[in-house]
Amino acid sequence: MTVATADAVVCRGITKVYGSGPDAVPALRGIDLDVKSGELMMLVGPSGCGKTTLISVIAGILDQDEGTCHVFGEDVKQLGARAKTAFRGRTVGFVFQAYNLLPALNAAENVAVPLLIQGVKRKEAVDRAREVLERVDLGHRWRSLPSQLSGGQQQRVAIGRALVHDPKLIVCDEPTSALDQETGHKVMEILRAVAVGPGRSLVIVTHDARVFEFADRIAKMNDGRVERVVTSAKELR
Repeated sequence: MTVATADAVVCRGITKVYGSGPDAVPALRGIDLDVKSGELMMLVGPSGCGKTTLISVIAGILDQDEGTCHVFGEDVKQLGARAKTAFRGRTVGFVFQAYNLLPALNAAENVAVPLLIQGVKRKEAVDRAREVLERVDLGHRWRSLPSQLSGGQQQRVAIGRALVHDPKLIVCDEPTSALDQETGHKVMEILRAVAVGPGRSLVIVTHDARVFEFADRIAKMNDGRVERVVTSAKELR
């Protein structure tokens, strides 16, 4: 079901439990969270507090047990498998912590993957991928394999792959965790420049306090709950 909303993401009462019986592990314990259109929201908190589970629900990769999550008005859990895949393909770009680049494909081919999945012809997909690589300052490395790129360059390829199909929501899992401060800041500058704007939103899971300054708002999570949402890292202290 689609509902009218001014927010990009509206989560209400989201719960998720892994396992069952005595081995059950509650990952999310009634999450309420709004992400505004045009903002960069960061999710912070200790390891195991539910951050990655929450963005997986928001991105439509994982179904919650209870509660609702509307993404640009769409209740993703209520979609059938094929419709959900199509919705993700149109609406969501995901930047994985480990990059998840295909080692046998060059940078442009890796970026083109979402377009190829959608049925775009290979030449058109690669041409569009090369344009995106120019936007992340890697146009000159479009023929390079992942093994020929630095960690920061691989991350920019992963960002390009998340952007190539022009999604309205970009979701990132620890995009700067393996990068030095200068490279991490460059990656965040690219994300802010190309992923945040009218009608788009960016949600980032991070432990990296060096990049908190890039957030419009920060949601502090602990033990499967959102403790508070602040507008400055100073308010987390």
